[in-house]
Amino acid sequence: MDHGGDIFLSGTVLLAAALGFVLLFRRLGLGAVLGYLVGGIIIGPEVLQLVADPELIVSFAEIGIVLLLFLVGLELAPQRLWQLKRDIFGLGLSQVALCGVALAVFVYFVTGSSWGAALGLGLPLALSSTAQVLPLLQSQGRLNTPTGERAFSILLFQDLSIVPLLTIIAAMSRAPQTGPQTPGWLTAIYALAAIAGLVAAGRYGLAPLLKLIGKVAERELFIVAGLFAVFGSAALMHSIGISAALGAFVAGVMLADSPFRHELEADIDPFRSILLGLFFLGVGMMLDLGVILADPMFIVTMALALVAIKVAIIFGLAKAFGMENRAAFVLGLLLSQGGEFAFVLFAEAQAALLIAPEAASRFGAIVTLSMATTPFLMLATRLFGGVRGSCTEDMDDPELARQSSAIVIGHGRFGQAVAQIFAGANISVTLIDINPDQIRLSGEFGRKVFYGDGTRIDLLRRAGAEQASALLFCMDDKDFGPDQIAPVAHAFPEAQIFVRANDRRQLLALKHAPIAAAQRELFESSVKLAHTALLRTGIDPILADRVVEEFRKRDCERLELQMEQGSMHAGKHLSFGALDSQAFDPEIG
Repeated sequence: MDHGGDIFLSGTVLLAAALGFVLLFRRLGLGAVLGYLVGGIIIGPEVLQLVADPELIVSFAEIGIVLLLFLVGLELAPQRLWQLKRDIFGLGLSQVALCGVALAVFVYFVTGSSWGAALGLGLPLALSSTAQVLPLLQSQGRLNTPTGERAFSILLFQDLSIVPLLTIIAAMSRAPQTGPQTPGWLTAIYALAAIAGLVAAGRYGLAPLLKLIGKVAERELFIVAGLFAVFGSAALMHSIGISAALGAFVAGVMLADSPFRHELEADIDPFRSILLGLFFLGVGMMLDLGVILADPMFIVTMALALVAIKVAIIFGLAKAFGMENRAAFVLGLLLSQGGEFAFVLFAEAQAALLIAPEAASRFGAIVTLSMATTPFLMLATRLFGGVRGSCTEDMDDPELARQSSAIVIGHGRFGQAVAQIFAGANISVTLIDINPDQIRLSGEFGRKVFYGDGTRIDLLRRAGAEQASALLFCMDDKDFGPDQIAPVAHAFPEAQIFVRANDRRQLLALKHAPIAAAQRELFESSVKLAHTALLRTGIDPILADRVVEEFRKRDCERLELQMEQGSMHAGKHLSFGALDSQAFDPEIG
């Protein structure tokens, strides 16, 4: 049998389904995930039977979830993760516990099953879909919003809760023991030791390795090193019975402070996107349509009940943790579906003889249908105005922008002037800002500004940076430097990069950055104010012009010396008013 031919044929069918259905569902405004799910159903064994063995595809494509958690970890430096501890261990723990118990009780009374079976089915339903929610937040640039951070905190705790949930199922097992079992408390100790080992390996092993690769300047080695970190961390966690995705997340966090973070993110993100698409195609192929057709009312009713119960509980918890009504409601909708780890826990409950295979199939179908509701629920939040205040559910993503010749990142007082001058020269401009209040204020004056972190390569790519001739970074960010600029220049070599500098120090830091030009934000305005003041106080206009001209000349010479020597003290004798210099004598010049 030609296995190679089968692989190519299956790959062709999968990619064709992804292209066709995702394009269709995106045009309908329903999102990529629903397109993948429907595409999987159509080509799977239940309909056209074009691809066999969906379980194998899902197992392989779960690497996409692992890569997703690694990329999320790259966004969270340890100190920021520590700031989220209340949401992770407070809101996250409360969500898993309350939703798990409530759904188990609901399953017990609706199905009339035993308490063991109800817990085996209800507890997994408390988990949400990391693979669905995080890409949605990332693609819309909302992961760093208050709603996004709380959604992420809950999802992270859900990953942490896999071990306790597996322990609970094992404790209730009716299956005979086939060998020595590792106690849950010992697994927890192993997990802590593994995390400590990963952090040490990242600091003392991987970070120096990335620096060495940076000197070699081989991009392929960055990809290899990044994937090595992901797979190694995931394999370590998986070997002790912990979620592999959690291991990848730890690997991402330990590299979050690395100067090569953006390079790793840009290189690994395409793998994540493709594999997550395959994962959802596989989930669609695994959907047992026979189970649904046998009792469609039960399946649909239970899926809707699952969504309603989780929305109600998460809404109440979010309110208790200080979120306003709209944001709390959107958080509930975001996390209302069942998750991919429910399939794993259903399999464990079946192996433990807590539930029958038929029950695992029925509730697997319920989880899949609940995942299909999320795009519609997110569409509903937009129709009702989204979330106001500090949240950004009503902000548009740069993906919706028309292709422009220039992209201005930061639409504050500096970026507004730059954008208007470009518009006056009849040059098309895309405007991006991360401040929702600024975006709304600009909208009042007829300026369309898109929401997002304009330093992210994926967001710039969605905004059309690959076809733009100029990228102008006009944010008020004194820490924006070569580490952030280098990956942007590497990703978009055809675009010239211009940067707003906060002061001379930032200008010095940018001297080796791959930019076309940088401009100090206060230099021109301070020179013009001083010139105007000289004239208004009676100074001869010719003298005022010559003083300003001499100041510009000296400042330029001093800046060149500072650039050469890398010191703020270089050329200080050129400053007017310096202790070791004479004031400018216009007669001498």
